[in-house]
Amino acid sequence: MGFLAQYNKNVIFDEIQRVPSLFSYLQTKVDKDKINGQFILTGSQHFLMLKDVSQSLAGRIAIFNLYPFSLEELKNEHLQEGDVFKQIWIGGYPRLFSSKIESSVWLGGYIQTYLERDIRTLSQISNLRVFENFLHLIAGRSGQLLDMLSLGNAIGVTHNTIRSWISLLETSGIVFLLSPYLTNLGKRVVKTPKLYFLDTGLMCKLLEISSHKQLPTHPLYGAIFETFVVSEYFKYISNHNTGSRLYFWRNRDGLEADLVVESGIKTDLYEIKSSQTVPVDPFDKTSKIRNLLKQDGKQYLIYSGKEKQNRSQGIIYPWLETPML
Repeated sequence: MGFLAQYNKNVIFDEIQRVPSLFSYLQTKVDKDKINGQFILTGSQHFLMLKDVSQSLAGRIAIFNLYPFSLEELKNEHLQEGDVFKQIWIGGYPRLFSSKIESSVWLGGYIQTYLERDIRTLSQISNLRVFENFLHLIAGRSGQLLDMLSLGNAIGVTHNTIRSWISLLETSGIVFLLSPYLTNLGKRVVKTPKLYFLDTGLMCKLLEISSHKQLPTHPLYGAIFETFVVSEYFKYISNHNTGSRLYFWRNRDGLEADLVVESGIKTDLYEIKSSQTVPVDPFDKTSKIRNLLKQDGKQYLIYSGKEKQNRSQGIIYPWLETPML
């Protein structure tokens, strides 16, 4: 408290998760001074989820999650690539744009730093090599249903270990989980979610894709492109605090909407195609799902091409012009 007493306002504490004991002192000072915006706390992990933090600061703090740059942010600064393969391969980590460093070099260092610093801080994982193998493995399963038993069997750990590791990756902003959309709200949290990486540059690095030129013929390009689009919407909703919610929809017959965006009483359906040409019947799946759901909303198709098209059933958007929510 003696240290904090020297500062009355506008103080920034970086890497706050390294000194979790500071939270209790901050709570006392904030309650005493009653000054809004007195402190800015930054950290490389979601420090409110750290087990060593005893004070939640509930009601005293506003939380902002800073993710890799979104396509919208890159476009605003004229930093986006005109080539979809280059954009996906580079990703959106800020250091790549501020220092002009080679993306594959920086991402390789980031993975090692993440393993050696952040993971050791967050968890008691003893075998980092197994955890690194796990990272490479799930990079190949981005956009798929999260099968923790299968993942555990593949690397020789229990599904409970996989569950804790997925939680670590969510905490540190590496992946996010997309829940299935069901008309029964109570079932949304118990059905199997999909896992997505937040940054396709990191995903490509873990998949050992050494150049954007490898993407057009890569067997996982469809999943990589889907990850790119879905993560863009995830970042947009977070950055703008729209209140919209993201899901996917799938039935037992294999009929699927890659993305469902729920905004109030409106439910929009998205088909995501990695091809650079528009399918013959672009809204076949989403129209069938719309008839099943019987809910109001629009239909979209996002693809790797360059031309926007307005159709009677919905709108087709190129990757560089994805519709804002």
